[in-house]
Amino acid sequence: MSLGIAGRCLEVMVGYANERKSYGVLIREHGQIQRYIAESYAEYRAARSFVYDVARRMDLRQTGQRAAADATKLFASQVGKRVADAAIQVLGGNGYMGEYVVERLWRDAKLLEIGGGTLEAHHKNISKDLCRDPAGIRA
Repeated sequence: MSLGIAGRCLEVMVGYANERKSYGVLIREHGQIQRYIAESYAEYRAARSFVYDVARRMDLRQTGQRAAADATKLFASQVGKRVADAAIQVLGGNGYMGEYVVERLWRDAKLLEIGGGTLEAHHKNISKDLCRDPAGIRA
């Protein structure tokens, strides 16, 4: 879900940056807009790779894989929220308007930080599992 939010926010950001002008120039030409788009894309791709890697390695017949699963939820939910924040910044006041999907995506991203297991719960689980079995760090 977080990856879907991040991907959709990126699409909206890029589309808006390709259409909106500021001072007679498309906003995609402004350095800060480029930074929001580039960093959001890099984080989205990193989270996507992380989720797919953990899913590929997951063996549902075995126990002891909670740290990796929690780590992906922790990281991807935070990426989804940061990308949604960036999309609101790129869209400016339009980012808050209901007619743009970004406003709803931001709320959904915030909910994922709470509803998918709180960030603090993921911190606790990951830390507990890695301290119990440090070999999990290199797994």
